[in-house]
Amino acid sequence: MLFFSFFKTLVDQQITVELKNDIEITGTLRSVDQYLNIKLENITNKESIRYPHLNAVKTLFIRGSTIRYVHLPKSAIDVNLLQDAARKEAMVSK
Repeated sequence: MLFFSFFKTLVDQQITVELKNDIEITGTLRSVDQYLNIKLENITNKESIRYPHLNAVKTLFIRGSTIRYVHLPKSAIDVNLLQDAARKEAMVSK
């Protein structure tokens, strides 16, 4: 639940999602669920020549199991909040 709570704080931020098939998609995070499925709006892909079919798509739902990495802007990360949440979750699991 730690990552789910963390990603919920990033709604309306610009993020880049790297998929397991090496496609990188940048867009505005609109929603995330407990399975880390992500909905992005206003998407762009880095390799528009290689994947031209994505040029027409503006809103995208990405299944959490297909995501390799999520690249976040440094300014969007609250390190203190993340550390506190990790401590709380560690205390609950003991």
